[in-house]
Amino acid sequence: MVDVQYGGSTGYGRAYRERLRHRWGRTDVQDCATAARGLIAEGLADPDRIAIRGGSAGGWTAVASIAAEPGLYRAAAVYYPVLDPVSWREETHDFESRYLDGLIGPWPDTADRYARQSPLREADRIRTPFVLLQGLDDTVCPPAQAERLLRRIDPDTVPYRFLTFEGEGHGFRRSATVAASLRAELRLYADALGFTPASS
Repeated sequence: MVDVQYGGSTGYGRAYRERLRHRWGRTDVQDCATAARGLIAEGLADPDRIAIRGGSAGGWTAVASIAAEPGLYRAAAVYYPVLDPVSWREETHDFESRYLDGLIGPWPDTADRYARQSPLREADRIRTPFVLLQGLDDTVCPPAQAERLLRRIDPDTVPYRFLTFEGEGHGFRRSATVAASLRAELRLYADALGFTPASS
């Protein structure tokens, strides 16, 4: 597994952090694809067994990646994602809503950029099997974000599972939820990447 510290990550200097400014859904997606292709080129990864996973903002990147690169990733695990930045501005906490000024641009002056950079924009390009895991009490990334994506996905074309968890918010806390999520991920990877999980 590779933990991609894409542009915008801290700890690499201001210039690196600023690479994501106004380019959320672009820089992060490109950096993940570059990392995957680099591993393939070096013989460290099988091109038929590349998966991506992420939660919250990382869930945005995972969905944007499988929309932008439908032939690169064979599976995606998406946890409580941000997907629709326009509605998220109103649905999330006031503090989080201000993140978008730097990640995409000031509202409403850059409203067109919000539409262009949303993972929902190219959802019809998604062909990658995925599992989407969502807490029903999430007030940071409410379930409506996930539901908007699923309304744009044809289940006859794209195999997916949508698992929701009562009593869970943003970031799963209960051991039963964590275990169920990991089992769902393992099942996805086994089906999409072609292996049989070891018996426990």
